[in-house]
Amino acid sequence: MPTTIKTTPLNSWHKKQGANMADFGGYDMPLWYASVKDEHLAVLTAAGMFDTSHMAAVTVTGPDASDLLQHCFTNDLNACMGPSRKPLWPGRAVYGAFLDEKGHSIDDAIVFFMAAESYFVVVNAGMGGAIADHLEKNRGGRHAVVVDLTDRLGKMDIQGPAAARILAPLLADPDAVFTGMPYFSFKGHFDPASPVADAVRLNDGTPILLSRTGYTGEFGFEIFLAPDKIESLWENLLAAGYAYGIKPCGLAARDSLRAGAVLPLSHQDIGHWPFINHPWPFALPFTADQTGFTKDFIGRPALENPAEVLFTQAFVGKDLRKITAGEESRVLDADGRSIGTVLTCATDMGIGRADGRIFSVASPDRPEAFKARGLCCGFVKVDRKLSPGEHVDLADSRRKITVTITDDVRPDRTARKPFSEMLLSR
Repeated sequence: MPTTIKTTPLNSWHKKQGANMADFGGYDMPLWYASVKDEHLAVLTAAGMFDTSHMAAVTVTGPDASDLLQHCFTNDLNACMGPSRKPLWPGRAVYGAFLDEKGHSIDDAIVFFMAAESYFVVVNAGMGGAIADHLEKNRGGRHAVVVDLTDRLGKMDIQGPAAARILAPLLADPDAVFTGMPYFSFKGHFDPASPVADAVRLNDGTPILLSRTGYTGEFGFEIFLAPDKIESLWENLLAAGYAYGIKPCGLAARDSLRAGAVLPLSHQDIGHWPFINHPWPFALPFTADQTGFTKDFIGRPALENPAEVLFTQAFVGKDLRKITAGEESRVLDADGRSIGTVLTCATDMGIGRADGRIFSVASPDRPEAFKARGLCCGFVKVDRKLSPGEHVDLADSRRKITVTITDDVRPDRTARKPFSEMLLSR
């Protein structure tokens, strides 16, 4: 039987604006509006807005909620905050993944510690039911309640250096909201009955959960609120951001931005292979010496003794040319031997090379005549560990390009910059 494609609360708005729409994760989503490049650059230099209501969420509450997540989630909620590895506390969030017994990723996620015995878990489109079922299946005798909130929330992101200045006039008390809000922190609640709902409200009284997180590598927020309130907020933010150059952005810019920020796409860059030997070790509960794990969790034995040793590594190209990623792609070593496949190959259009290094359009020290012509970047999955600076060839049925293995791609990203600096920037 044909599957009915779902829509977000902003679907009609996207279509009225002439967005190029496509099926993503079972939802009719905008790929781009007028120009992917302009949308990408807006996030680096001003701000961009993304409809992310296709994302799913699950709540885990009760006396044993933390214990259940410790069992099912890769990161250690008791030792994940900062260099000193402090426990997660209310108002902070952490990234990790849910694995199966083989150590393969079911989905990656961000866990928000809402309050004592209360967690909010954000997963990818179409994965709310799967993660809720996984948690319920492994609940055992734990006293915890798991609720799938799929399609019951509105969500949008505003990302870019001007994000806070654009959002501020729409908040009832922006000074209080923005005080003490580091990276991966959040305030407020989308439920008006919550005791913390008053922490963040829009000028019209709408409560929101405002999170200083995102999927671009740049400063900004994810906003959770009632579905019937999102179109009003979307249009108000566009109006407030007009003078700054804000743009609505589609999934294409989201993909190119996250690739340049070395962020994975679930079910593409992480999936049916062991969730280890990748650029995101902070998602695992490694001991200080990186030789073991600080807790037990589903998939741990398989990660400690993997049946297949594979390495996921980031790369950057010489120019904007790219190849088609997937099982038909090949990664070739210096002798022309195939050593793996390409997981992601996108073009970060906000970066380029000058004077022997990579600059961003937002780099404060970029040469005066610098022009960002774009560089391809992404991830490969290979059967050996490659060293940063090592060159490999990527090939598909059309072309072969030479790329460089790297630990990072787009320089001078703003996601972690101090809030005060972002309020004053540009």
